[in-house]
Amino acid sequence: MPEPARPAPQGSVAPKVQVPQLRVRPLSGRAGVQATGEVSWATRGVWEHTLEQAVREDEEVYCFELSEVTFVDVAGVDALAGAAQRLRDGCRLVVDRPPPTLPRLLELFWPGLRTIEVSNT
Repeated sequence: MPEPARPAPQGSVAPKVQVPQLRVRPLSGRAGVQATGEVSWATRGVWEHTLEQAVREDEEVYCFELSEVTFVDVAGVDALAGAAQRLRDGCRLVVDRPPPTLPRLLELFWPGLRTIEVSNT
């Protein structure tokens, strides 16, 4: 039989749970954003809002600088692919220095999607 839960000793502090975050700020000198954090269920609203903004801006090239993004889940890549598919003809999204999973997922589930360019420069 398992032991009953014991209360924490007086003076101890419960461990803090780290809530994932995604911060986005405009790039200077070109259309796009720089993101920091992770794209996951917890940050989905920020990511989807950012993608909608990219589609609405109607720029020929819209950049996502992701060198400080540590993780993008499959749903986040799906949202990116969906946004890219809604761009008008001749427009594209450039994803600069994404985490390794992003290009792998694009190649696996959306091969040949020409409206997304992945750059590692």
